[in-house]
Amino acid sequence: MRQRFSRHVISRSDQAQEAELLVLKKRLRLASGIMLAFVALIVVRLWFLQVVKGDEYAKLADNNRLRLHWLNAPRGMISDRLGRPLVANRPCFNVTLAREDVPNTSELLTRLANLLGVDINELLDKIREGEDYPRYLPILLKEDIDWKTLVAIENHLYELPGIHIEVVPSREYLYGDLASHMIGYLGRINEKELSAMPPGTYQPSDQLGKMGLERLYEKQLRGEPGRRYVEVDAQGFEQREVSTIQPLSGSDLRLTIDRNLQDTAEDALDGKAGAAVAMDVNTGKILALASSPPLELEKFVGGISSKNWNAMQTDEFKPLIDKTIQGQYPPGSTFKLVVALAGLSEGVITDDTTFFCNGALRFKDRDYHCWKKGGHGAISLERALAESCDVYFYNVGMRLGVDKIAQYAKSLGLGEPTGINLENEKAGVIPSTEWKRRRYGQPWHEGETLSVAIGQGYDLATPLQICAMTSTIANGGTRYRPQVVEAVMDEDGKVVQSFKPIVDGQALGTAKSLALIRAGMVAAVNTPHGTAGVVKMGSIVVGAKTGTAQVVKIAQYKHLKEKDIPYNYRDHAWLTCFAPADKPEIAITVLVEHGLHGATGAGPVAKKMLEEYFTLVNPRKDDKNAAL
Repeated sequence: MRQRFSRHVISRSDQAQEAELLVLKKRLRLASGIMLAFVALIVVRLWFLQVVKGDEYAKLADNNRLRLHWLNAPRGMISDRLGRPLVANRPCFNVTLAREDVPNTSELLTRLANLLGVDINELLDKIREGEDYPRYLPILLKEDIDWKTLVAIENHLYELPGIHIEVVPSREYLYGDLASHMIGYLGRINEKELSAMPPGTYQPSDQLGKMGLERLYEKQLRGEPGRRYVEVDAQGFEQREVSTIQPLSGSDLRLTIDRNLQDTAEDALDGKAGAAVAMDVNTGKILALASSPPLELEKFVGGISSKNWNAMQTDEFKPLIDKTIQGQYPPGSTFKLVVALAGLSEGVITDDTTFFCNGALRFKDRDYHCWKKGGHGAISLERALAESCDVYFYNVGMRLGVDKIAQYAKSLGLGEPTGINLENEKAGVIPSTEWKRRRYGQPWHEGETLSVAIGQGYDLATPLQICAMTSTIANGGTRYRPQVVEAVMDEDGKVVQSFKPIVDGQALGTAKSLALIRAGMVAAVNTPHGTAGVVKMGSIVVGAKTGTAQVVKIAQYKHLKEKDIPYNYRDHAWLTCFAPADKPEIAITVLVEHGLHGATGAGPVAKKMLEEYFTLVNPRKDDKNAAL
């Protein structure tokens, strides 16, 4: 019995051991599985890092020792119609900061501010502006430093970790502010502009066109930036150059303007607020486009200060407005050319039709005065154009009606933008019965037609529109679109884009009607009582029309001498002309704000431009090399 009990005890012990061994085996298999899974995970992760993401992490590792510097491309030059450079480039030295290389920002900026001679807060503001950009992108701290400052920084560069000197091309205006409104200016790209650009095309410190042709032709002028890879140490100091991809220069612009004629126009307008436009009547090419006062372009290089910007905004001569395409003025008596064309073409007058001018026209209960108090007597079309008789055109306007006048005005390009390849061109205003109903919700009154017929009332036009109108009349009725860019050329001088003349329409009216109007304009210059004798050129016959545009009618100034009338209440002065009369080549329009009279205010400017043009056309047609 004791033996059976012993065997039973042994049996139970064996079973317990077998159970424990089974548990141990299970645990061992689980541990082995976990270990195998862990090893497999490590292997998979290593494979992912080394095979799948190997190239990416290799680049990141390189970036810890390699630094990319963008190289700005030389911006394309801008030249006149003969290839004479107007805008070129010069080297500009900028100070930039790479934040990832700066161990102590406060200490660094203190040293740098002393070298630059600026307040440290100015540098801190620049850094704050760039806080949203990746840390590897350089922040522009100071633009266009002088040579003395450059040498000082270079001598202390090893005390300035993260500071770099970038050499970038900057604009050089070879003739000061010549054609400044047309050419425009550059400015540093802002955050909104940068976010709108394709990634990698612009950097936060880059310049781009902000106005004029610099903005409109930014893509062509800018070129393609290059890249320079350098090896740096832990503090960001360059050790060696690894590789460089050279930038590609921007394309050049050749304009249609003539440098000499442009310069003459701007000199003649010096001290005045106004505009002068010269156009090739047979192509629409603009030979001069001057707005006065000009923009001071050098103030925009490196970014314009708030002080300079505010001064321009408050200047009574309004230099920020391009008066050639953005200034809208009553066209005054230059608009009589439109009324004459409509009257002849519609048959309400002929060249022999006469009206009697006694100094005023009575319409209903009001007198509409002529500029000549004693009147012109019996007067026909040619003399009415030559002497600018208001009463004559009051009568023609009443016979036509405002809607018919508007129809002919629009066929001559008034009341809508000309389509010139410049920005922010204004449309002017050509009123009609529908226009007034739409604009003011009121009917048209007959008396308003009399004011419109002499270019007053609601009429508004830009100097460019009046020049385009004159050009259309001069060439026999073809309305060309004004153009200021002749061609886009690559750095080797090869034309990659050219701009041919564009015909936008044909003036209403007959060839005979246009010829009679041209004859009236010739009489304005060459007859004893013509209003435009100031532009008479001797052997070269000129046709012209003057205009005086009333700014405001205030009785208290009626009896004052002109020099005593406050500047802002003086009339605007117009003169528009073409030459030679037998085979027209050029049309010129001048507007002088508050210049009082077309002949005395605008005439001398137009005369100087005509003289310059006719000294250029024959002797200098092949004088390209001498002019450079």
